[in-house]
Amino acid sequence: MIEVTANEVKFSAYRADPEGTPKGAVVVLQDVFGVNADIRKIADGFAAAGYVAVAPSLFDKVKSNIELDASADAEGRSLTAELGTEWPIEAIQATVDTVKDAGKVALVGYSWGGYLAYLAANKVKGLACAIGYHADGLLEGVMEKRRIPTLIHFAEQDPLVSEEDRIQFRARRPDVSAFSYPEAARGFGYAAGPAYNAEAAEKAQERTLFWISQYVVGQGPVLLKNAGAYAQAKTEKKSKKKADDDMGPPVD
Repeated sequence: MIEVTANEVKFSAYRADPEGTPKGAVVVLQDVFGVNADIRKIADGFAAAGYVAVAPSLFDKVKSNIELDASADAEGRSLTAELGTEWPIEAIQATVDTVKDAGKVALVGYSWGGYLAYLAANKVKGLACAIGYHADGLLEGVMEKRRIPTLIHFAEQDPLVSEEDRIQFRARRPDVSAFSYPEAARGFGYAAGPAYNAEAAEKAQERTLFWISQYVVGQGPVLLKNAGAYAQAKTEKKSKKKADDDMGPPVD
């Protein structure tokens, strides 16, 4: 555990370091259960893949040492409501600043953390890309164009995100790469959790690692006039297609 400070508030963070020179860094954002064993294991997985991984304990501002299980969803959501989003965004910025010496930084969030990752993508400086798992509340900021490459994993059995929500999100944000997992429920990526779905978890992790590799290890994004940020592709000089005609990457 390390200590980080955001706006004069100190909070803890779990840090996992890779063997050898890091490829970059991943900031892992907790769900409503805090930085528990599931989140620490996810951070360890990113470290094993070659990245410095840090998971800030965002609940520390109101209550420290919070590690909840799946039965304490109401308590966790009460803490997120008390926190709001302003200070968590400041804490995410402070956490990113602690790992920027490792290289480019990706942001990966789960549930509430997925929602924060989506918000932080347009507010936090120094990010190469953002990824959110089974995040609810995305339609609240759906009209804001993405400033960095953003990837979203939807669980189709998520009671907090309806099919209509997913349809609306995809229609309004063609600059976001979004994947749906038909048999998956909220929390499908937690190996020790009750909703774990091995097939969906493996597919999502493969896509996440590819995304991070592309934008953290590979060539950086280029910001287009329509605010869609994608890896720069080679184009023929003869092509004079206007940037406004770019419809972004296909949505799977």
